[in-house]
Amino acid sequence: SSGINAEYGGTLQHKVNTGSQVSSILWSQHSKELVTGHGYLQNQLTVWKYPSMTRIAELTGHQDRVLQLAMSPEGSTVVSLGADESIRLWKVFESCTERKSKKGGESVARSMSKLSMNCRR
Repeated sequence: SSGINAEYGGTLQHKVNTGSQVSSILWSQHSKELVTGHGYLQNQLTVWKYPSMTRIAELTGHQDRVLQLAMSPEGSTVVSLGADESIRLWKVFESCTERKSKKGGESVARSMSKLSMNCRR
């Protein structure tokens, strides 16, 4: 067997038990991370590192399940729509502008070259 599911055209790469229903998923535009929206038990957003699928953060506040997620145009803010009839805005990621202004431990040239590959122009 080739390991490829002919019906769907792919193979399972990773499986994570989230402990609650997953109602939505959103990939970061600028980093190897993703956000999932959940229902029962905590009605939370979870931020994951990809491809390890390590849980980075749990964002709570919705009183009922998260129905949908969307990303802001600059890629830093996630908006969640909940069955609790609320819209919540979450600052989850750094925008390219914010990352460009940080110098950190890398040289500015090296940091800028990475950003130019990852940030939309």
